[in-house]
Amino acid sequence: MSKLTIVPTPIGNLEDMTLRAIKTLKDVDLILAEDTRTSGKLLKHFGIETKMTPYHQHNEHKVLEFIAERIENGEHMALITDAGTPAISDPGFLIIRECIARRVEVDCLPGATAFVPALVNSGLPADRFFFEGFLPQKKGRQGRLKYLAQLSHTIILYESPHRLIKTLKQISEFFGIETSISVSREITKIYEETTRGSVMEVLNYYTDKPPKGEIVIIIDHNKV
Repeated sequence: MSKLTIVPTPIGNLEDMTLRAIKTLKDVDLILAEDTRTSGKLLKHFGIETKMTPYHQHNEHKVLEFIAERIENGEHMALITDAGTPAISDPGFLIIRECIARRVEVDCLPGATAFVPALVNSGLPADRFFFEGFLPQKKGRQGRLKYLAQLSHTIILYESPHRLIKTLKQISEFFGIETSISVSREITKIYEETTRGSVMEVLNYYTDKPPKGEIVIIIDHNKV
């Protein structure tokens, strides 16, 4: 069967793995994994013995055509990343696009992704939102913030713990210190935490309590 199936994996809590995802990973011919060591632990936990091959941002340009040809010639492969839904701030877009161009069937299973629970749990408007993902680390960072500050949607950012304070200071500069935000970290894990308030309140909180774990920032920028 010529097919690529996109399979979300848990972002922390293994109980978020769906029965359909487990069955798919058992049935496919090959699993494309961002990090085979990380995914190996997941597969072992669920008794999945399907072979894996590395597919990540450092090799996807090199192996893209070879992988796509194998799928086109009749293999059914699954694409997974270390956590969450592939192609959402993770590798995956290129192989999906290539398969579509070759008229190969592509299917994406529903499953875990960090920004949806963070957005819903923020208590901020969720009817219209703009997903930015990770800001540029250096070049273009302020330009992106300036652009985002012109929008009238709820804005979603991903951030690492060691850059959170810097990002919150920049949000206060471009959006204003009284802007309402929500910061969620360690989503689905034992130390999951959501902190809500003005930018200044949240900045003060994490200045006193340095954060750990992956972070989702929700910014209320809905203009009436």
